[in-house]
Amino acid sequence: MEKGYPGDGTSAPHPGPPMTYGGTATDQGPQPGLYPQPPGGYPASPGPPQPGFQPGPYQGGPQAGVYTPPPQYTSGPGGPVPVVTQVIMTPSLMEVGGSTMCPHCQQHVVTKTETNTGLLTWLICGGLFIVGCWPCCAIPFCVDSCKDVNHSCPNCNRIIHVYKRI
Repeated sequence: MEKGYPGDGTSAPHPGPPMTYGGTATDQGPQPGLYPQPPGGYPASPGPPQPGFQPGPYQGGPQAGVYTPPPQYTSGPGGPVPVVTQVIMTPSLMEVGGSTMCPHCQQHVVTKTETNTGLLTWLICGGLFIVGCWPCCAIPFCVDSCKDVNHSCPNCNRIIHVYKRI
């Protein structure tokens, strides 16, 4: 079995160059799907405007350069009063102590933090054991970023918030 090359006659002939776009090909009529161009080009003016069209000042309307301000709406003495809404954001207490209001003693305090083992600590320990790194299973218990954080009030020593990793 021999492989052919383009000149041996076994391959399909090349289709040739494409027809010219927008015009006519040699000795053929206009291409299908194209509209014939008007002989004089585009008209100078598109004709009368469509119903409902109002020319703007940039289009040379009847009074070019004259600006009429929009109507002013005012409310009388019994009109609506603006409402101001104040949103109080409580800080998110995460790994470090934060300033907050203690719900127990009603004092504005900066929380004191303490880390305790949590679910993430035990999951990392179990994962290391299953993988076969059982000598490294105690490492998550020594790393504070693997533990949960308890936020407590320095005045009344009660827990305000517990930040759980999982």
